[in-house]
Amino acid sequence: MKTILQEVIENHKREEETKNNQIAKDTQKENSRRDFFRKAALGGIGLGAMMGASMEDTLAHTTSKVNRFSAPTDLKITDMRVAVIKNVGRTPIIRIDTNQGIYGLGDVRDGGDERYALMLKSRILGENPCNVEKLFKIIRQFGHHGRQAGGVCAVEMALWDLCGKAYGVPAWQLLGGRYRDTVRLYADTPGFDDPKEFAAVMKERTEVQGFTWLKMDLGIHLVADQKDALNNSKFWNGAKGQYDTRDYMSYGSTLHPFTHVQINEKGLEGLAEYVDNVRNAVGYEIPLSADHFGHFDINNSIRFGKAMDKYRLAWLEDMVPWMYTDQWRTVSDALETPTCTGEDIYLLKGFKDLIDKRAVDVIHPDLGTSGGLLETKKIGDYAEEQGVAMAMHMAGSPICFMANVHCAAATQNFLSLEHHSVDTPWWEKLVTMTGSQPMITKGFANVPLDAPGLGVDLNEEVIREHLHPDAPGYFEPTPEWDEKRSWDRLWS
Repeated sequence: MKTILQEVIENHKREEETKNNQIAKDTQKENSRRDFFRKAALGGIGLGAMMGASMEDTLAHTTSKVNRFSAPTDLKITDMRVAVIKNVGRTPIIRIDTNQGIYGLGDVRDGGDERYALMLKSRILGENPCNVEKLFKIIRQFGHHGRQAGGVCAVEMALWDLCGKAYGVPAWQLLGGRYRDTVRLYADTPGFDDPKEFAAVMKERTEVQGFTWLKMDLGIHLVADQKDALNNSKFWNGAKGQYDTRDYMSYGSTLHPFTHVQINEKGLEGLAEYVDNVRNAVGYEIPLSADHFGHFDINNSIRFGKAMDKYRLAWLEDMVPWMYTDQWRTVSDALETPTCTGEDIYLLKGFKDLIDKRAVDVIHPDLGTSGGLLETKKIGDYAEEQGVAMAMHMAGSPICFMANVHCAAATQNFLSLEHHSVDTPWWEKLVTMTGSQPMITKGFANVPLDAPGLGVDLNEEVIREHLHPDAPGYFEPTPEWDEKRSWDRLWS
């Protein structure tokens, strides 16, 4: 064994000598190999010597793929810029630049405001991006539930991307390693009024696109025009969908228990027929989740859920607002179908009550809201200890998607990750993969094994084609966000 190891070391020495000769021709500013190893070790690559090999040879072998043009301990954040694309309405992409020319990419959650991220620029300028947890604690207070966490999470994503690039390793490695090489996806599919048409689309998802987990929109919008299907829906102009948020007293902005919309037996029969057609098309082997039911109260949630029990849905999602933990527990105890919530919850602290009280069967964080890669892994790990599974919600750009892939790879109790843009032909083209594998293969995301950071880079041409009209700039300078003007401490 030692002979083989010695041959590896000798071969590596020869390869290193060839590389160093080439590097010397390209630049006179590169750190020496000894100096790099010293800085890398001080920056956190603490490794034991390999079976009698010197520490220098050990480091040379085990860090052979580390970016020689990066001295991680000397990295400093120098800028943050934004480009907003037309993805699920609008999705801001941030780029954090450094003094060494490498940069990190992040994604403000779909439907969020780029200013949630830009206001954090002054808090992180001059800092070392590899100190991810330290920087997260500095900016954490500026996030909140829903889209308001988008800025904090975008920065956290970009920091892990930068840290991985600096040390030459994938983000999942920085989270403690991976459990899987591929990540199972569920395909989110908007509903059709014609159940047969919808069933055909769902069948294509499995037979052509290769998905092994599906999700559908299922709710009162499907039966709203049927006579006597609902009570009190006419009072709410726009009650067909949850996205009527024109004002704070609109249907979509009113918490579920306060609309008093009720489902009648005819409505339940119509929804049951709809699900029956879908199940007949895709069968029972495929897990089938459901979402977007409408804003009705806990009693109607139970009536609806019981009508769906026979179809063995994988979960019923967001039936009541996530903060009503006791109501969730009541719904979950009343149904055989698993319950699921979490896409709007910020930080592990927000999930603990749901998990501790076994109020839902599946937690469903959105990494663009929940706190980023490390915080979402902490959420998953905590849920695992309590016997609760984790699926992951995602409707962002491919950058956020890949951040989710790394987190899912590093979390054991993971079930499935949402792919929200299956039908958007240019979505994958927004980025290029920096490793050897494609982003997705037949319903599974490939975990980057040979690419640092998040494993993607921007496709500038495609990004420019899909810039949002209200923010047409492509990573323009943002000096107006450089200055910090407030005292951020939360205690005296």
